[in-house]
Amino acid sequence: MNAIPFDTLQFANRLKAAGFSDDQAQVLTELQRSATDSTLEQARHDYHLDDVATKRDLKEIETALRHDIEMLRAETGRQIAETGRQIAETKADLTRWIIGAGFLQTSLIIGVLLKIAHLI
Repeated sequence: MNAIPFDTLQFANRLKAAGFSDDQAQVLTELQRSATDSTLEQARHDYHLDDVATKRDLKEIETALRHDIEMLRAETGRQIAETGRQIAETKADLTRWIIGAGFLQTSLIIGVLLKIAHLI
């Protein structure tokens, strides 16, 4: 826990200079330090100061996010390239099937026409 800097020696010396005895100055100094620590702890609890992000925390998160974004961009680029390759492959397969079906259809039509020609 980070404490608020409190110079107890200076505080006690000022009390002594104002006419307090050593014992009174020591007790008041301890009470003041205790009250300051309690106030700080209450503020930490009330305002969730332990959960507050620092500039360094935010910078680390930003750096990590930038790295993740770059990795996603690279992965997306690879997936787009792979999808393009698969589309080209599918297009080639489809073209082969269409040409094959066209030749088969043409052969069947020619065969039927020749058969009809022999019957006439």
